[in-house]
Amino acid sequence: MNQIKPQDNLISLSQFLIEEQLKLPYATGGFTALMNHLVYAAKIVSREVRKAGLLDNVLGATNQQNIQGETVMKLDDYADRIFTHALTICGHLCAMASEEQEDLIPIPEGYKCGKYTIAIDPLDGSSNIDSNVSIGTIFSIHRRRDIEAKTQGELEDILQPGHKQRCAGYIVYGSSTMLVMSMGTGVVGFTLDPSVGEFLLSHPNMKMPESGTIYSVNEGNYNYWSPEFQNYIKNIKSLEGDKPKTARYIGSLVADFHRNLLKGGIFLYPNDTKSNKYPNGKLRLLYEVAPMAFLAEQAGGVAVTVDGRRILDLTPSELHERSTMVVGSKKDVEHYLTFI
Repeated sequence: MNQIKPQDNLISLSQFLIEEQLKLPYATGGFTALMNHLVYAAKIVSREVRKAGLLDNVLGATNQQNIQGETVMKLDDYADRIFTHALTICGHLCAMASEEQEDLIPIPEGYKCGKYTIAIDPLDGSSNIDSNVSIGTIFSIHRRRDIEAKTQGELEDILQPGHKQRCAGYIVYGSSTMLVMSMGTGVVGFTLDPSVGEFLLSHPNMKMPESGTIYSVNEGNYNYWSPEFQNYIKNIKSLEGDKPKTARYIGSLVADFHRNLLKGGIFLYPNDTKSNKYPNGKLRLLYEVAPMAFLAEQAGGVAVTVDGRRILDLTPSELHERSTMVVGSKKDVEHYLTFI
């Protein structure tokens, strides 16, 4: 008789969600069903990413620009359509927002409105698509303000502070496809096993090291930063005191954050004076900054704006509001704060 191997005892994401649901006497199964629709869309996007180099209709740019004024990549557009369709018809959302679309996305007529909202960046790091670099999907889930309502959600149901997120996470399409998420009780990671088509629990209790040796920032903008920020970068690169930190910058938030979550370090995206277009920073508060801050704090890290405000205390005023971000290991971010 064959013995059961350790890898055969892995828990699937569906099983994990059901077991978590059973711990809550008031749970209805709506959140579990919502996550199943999200994961279904992620599997389709993962499949297309894997074939990107073989398909002409996936690589390259479209002739369109999104609300951010950025050129829309073909895979960007595809991912947005897949996630939007799968999630708006699931029956558990009252509203949806996408980084690729200007306005709130309503639930189609004839489909049930639920008690959750989702804000999603369908394909983070899309400028790296043609270079075969790791990219990802970021999502943030809130409960609507009036959970008894059965109508379409309103803008205020989406624009809630980060600390009220019921779940946040990302899917990284790298050497393997991995989903990392938190429901407010720590961070867990699931790796997609393509042979069975399931996300399996591979990282049950993810903790960010208290300090790390890596810093991630687009140093090409150095001359446009504030003196305080420049001094910090000089310090962590200097030969005085501790060993200088190592620069690692991919340009894909999901990939940079995922590496630092596992190995420790700090990721920084300050505002600069290069352009008046982004005076408050370039990252999107709703789709990128808040969900990553939620994951960081749940893993023992810290996430603040460049001027030291806790990101999860910020309330977005509009769907595409931008923000600065400093996130990473607790001691590394605390060290940064001493410079401002």
